[in-house]
Amino acid sequence: MTRSVLFVGAGPGDRRLITVRGREVLEEADLVLYAGSLVSSDLLDWCRDDCRRVDSASLDLEAQVNLMAEAVEAGEKVVRLHTGDPSLYGAIAEQIALLRERAIDVALIPGVSSFQAAAARLGIEYTIPGGTQTVICSRRKGRTSVPDGESLDRLASIGSTLVLFLSSGQVRAVVDDLLAGGRDGTTPAACVYRATWPDERIIRTSLSDLPRAMEEASIVNHALIIVGDCLIAPEGRSRLYDGAFSHGFRRGGSPS
Repeated sequence: MTRSVLFVGAGPGDRRLITVRGREVLEEADLVLYAGSLVSSDLLDWCRDDCRRVDSASLDLEAQVNLMAEAVEAGEKVVRLHTGDPSLYGAIAEQIALLRERAIDVALIPGVSSFQAAAARLGIEYTIPGGTQTVICSRRKGRTSVPDGESLDRLASIGSTLVLFLSSGQVRAVVDDLLAGGRDGTTPAACVYRATWPDERIIRTSLSDLPRAMEEASIVNHALIIVGDCLIAPEGRSRLYDGAFSHGFRRGGSPS
């Protein structure tokens, strides 16, 4: 008998953005433990009628692990359903450690992250031909700390695209940090609230104007902040499709 829990990325909101494999395991599950405040309940429609569906909102870590472990030990197929992709701000490491202490294996099924969904809804590419080739996903310190070397002013000084999770409630402090790190107030900025959900909202503005725009829209949570020139049309072109650029699948032009 397999003793394992499947951690599944639910995607950003729209239930059609779960992976095919993610849907398959939901259809097979006996128990689904899900983050009710973050995961669309529409996803649970894939489950069998006799599947137990448990919202993790009221359960602490130990209670969650006990529930999953007891179900596995009873021979049930268990899915832990996380928003987006579990590898980003999923708080899964502590769950995995406690499950393994009980000799229960885990497997992860990736999902579409909200930062990918936000790019799709904005119609942008985070990496820019001729510009930044780096995307930093981070957050501002709050009730949970951030290492000193990863403070937003330091990250801002790199000049790359920034995608900030769990920071929309501190937008004024975020902007102050980024300005202190050398970003110009005219730097393009955006906020994507609940990407792909029916009540999705998108704000495009400048870095300096972002706090006002978000406050007027009453956005304080469930939103990503994106900062960088990726939000405007790029001037350069990728060499990948340049007719003068050769590679292993297209010959001609200079290989440099």
